[in-house]
Amino acid sequence: MTVSTIAGNRAAGHWTRLRAVLASTAVVGFLGIAAAAPFTTTSASADEEYAQFTQRIHQEFVPVDAAEPAMDLSVSPYAQIVVEKPEEAPTPAPGDPGAPPAAPAPRYTGGGSPADWMAAAGIPEKDWGYVDYVVNRESGWNPNATNASSGACGLVQALPCSKVPGNGYDPVDNLRWADGYAKGRYGSWKGAYDFWVANNWW
Repeated sequence: MTVSTIAGNRAAGHWTRLRAVLASTAVVGFLGIAAAAPFTTTSASADEEYAQFTQRIHQEFVPVDAAEPAMDLSVSPYAQIVVEKPEEAPTPAPGDPGAPPAAPAPRYTGGGSPADWMAAAGIPEKDWGYVDYVVNRESGWNPNATNASSGACGLVQALPCSKVPGNGYDPVDNLRWADGYAKGRYGSWKGAYDFWVANNWW
């Protein structure tokens, strides 16, 4: 075998091996393309499924209320929010236990005498002696007298002070209320005097 023949055989062997490598590469390339095709199809299908999924979620969990008025986009959304004011608790009446304490009545700063006050209160002079006896023992004719423990106030120590129409510390208001109390509870000022003498209170 000549040198040229040996060289030719070697070249042919190399070419055969090269063709085999190229063929293998082509097969791998073809399989890669074939394998990629399903993924491309799957990707497109996944996009459609995702779109359908989000649409279903929106329909199920974000319902549109037809009765709800549309917001005016030309106005700030904060200005369109309606905030409901909480209901205010009813104000208790002055006599209720939950009522705040009434402001104290202003003290008397005017002048006058017991006779002036009894006359202004409409008490007849025939009763002035009985009135004088009771008032002297209740307050010593001090219009601003206050019982520290009970809160009774004024000339006849009205209890509570707020029951006197007007001002419990005003001597005329206090005596006018006392006149009705004496006649209503004891029948007269004499009856009130008799009760006070027997009980040291009225």
